[in-house]
Amino acid sequence: MTAKDCGHHHDEWRKRYRPIFAAFLAFIIVVLFIILLVWLILRPTKPRFVLIDATVYTFNVSAPNFLTSYLQITLSSRNPNDRIGIYYEKLDIYATYRGQQITLPTLLPTTYQGHKDVTVWSPYLFGNAVPVAPYLSVSLGQDQMAGTVLMNIRVDGRVKWKVGTFISGRYRLYVNCPAYFNFGNKNNGVSVGPAIKYQLVQSCHVDV
Repeated sequence: MTAKDCGHHHDEWRKRYRPIFAAFLAFIIVVLFIILLVWLILRPTKPRFVLIDATVYTFNVSAPNFLTSYLQITLSSRNPNDRIGIYYEKLDIYATYRGQQITLPTLLPTTYQGHKDVTVWSPYLFGNAVPVAPYLSVSLGQDQMAGTVLMNIRVDGRVKWKVGTFISGRYRLYVNCPAYFNFGNKNNGVSVGPAIKYQLVQSCHVDV
C-alpha cells in the first residue's frame, strides 16, 4: 500500500468519525450546562448546625501536661433547602482546646437528610491522658481559675447533594461550634449524677 493510499484511508476515517465525536462532545456540553443551570436555579444552601448542650463527666489536667476529658454533646443539623437533600458521609466529631485536638474523633452514622429535615446526634467524646503543649496546660489552668473554659466542637466529613434522582460528587464539610463551660459556678449547669449538663444552644460556623 502506498503512502497515498494510507493518507486516503486516514482522511476517510476522519470524515466518518468526526461527526460522531462532535455529537458526543455536544451531548456532554449540553448535559453539563443543564446540571449547571439546575444548580444555579436551586442554589443549594449549606446545612445549619447548632450545638444544643454538653454534659461534662470529666475534665481535668494531671502532671505534667496531660488532659483527660469525657463528655457527651447534643448536636443538631437542619437542611434549609426546599428541593435538595443532603447525604452526610464519614462525619468525625471531636473537641479542641485552643486549636489542639483533645479527644479522639467519634464517627457519626451516615445520614440522609430530606428537605427541611432536622437531624440530632448525641455522641460521646473521649480523651484519656492526652498530652498537651506546656503553654496550653498553663492557659487551661488559668481559664479554670477564671472559671470559664472555651472549647470547640468540630465536625469534619463529606456531604453529597441530591436533586431528584441526581446525586452530586462529594464535598468537604467543616463545622466549628464554640462552647463556653463555666466550671467556676456549677449553678450554670444541671447536675446529672457526678456530671454537669450545660445548655448551650450555640450556632456553629459551617464551610462546604
